[in-house]
Amino acid sequence: MKYRWLWIIGTALSIFIVSQTGRGPEAQTGQSSDAQNKRGPYARIAFLRPHDGRTVDFEAGYIRHLQWHKQAGDTWVWYGWKIWAGERQRWFVYATFGRSAASLDNPVSPSEDERDAVLNILPHCEFTGVGLYEYLPALSRGTGEPQPTASLEFTTVDLVPGAAKAFEAALSASQSTPQGETLWYRMVAGGVSIAKTSSPSIFISLQSWAESLPL
Repeated sequence: MKYRWLWIIGTALSIFIVSQTGRGPEAQTGQSSDAQNKRGPYARIAFLRPHDGRTVDFEAGYIRHLQWHKQAGDTWVWYGWKIWAGERQRWFVYATFGRSAASLDNPVSPSEDERDAVLNILPHCEFTGVGLYEYLPALSRGTGEPQPTASLEFTTVDLVPGAAKAFEAALSASQSTPQGETLWYRMVAGGVSIAKTSSPSIFISLQSWAESLPL
């Protein structure tokens, strides 16, 4: 089992979050809009590594891509953080939380989304992993959707295949009741390129500094 502790500082959260409720030029039907907005336990989390010396260009391109989401009438909330320390320092993480299976089947214009990402994001970075994760309320404290915060601790745990249930049981038995927001997610599809096994079990935890550091 491998633990990777990644510290993420979110000083640019106000720039990298988009939450839109209106409709763009690609008008959606009421049925598809309702499906897109259905709440659920799933999160899409992606890791990007800006090319050396291209961080500013990457940020500008990512902001342009968020503008595309706004114009397309995307109703999802997108979170973004820069990694401050650890082996993935200066990498970027973006995510959307609280998604249902139905909403995942009804994203806004997937082909146009991909085309705009290729135009504005990919010239300046490398996608190192995209995964679908399920929120684990029994191990967490919170709603499954992170509260806005200037910084937080982001942890990934890579398990050998078949160890997920034992890990969850051990985590549940050993941890004290979290006092602050602590969110655990289990990977159900996709993943990150750092995984060394062919079918790894990957867990992600988000929590505040006050929760993770000793007083």
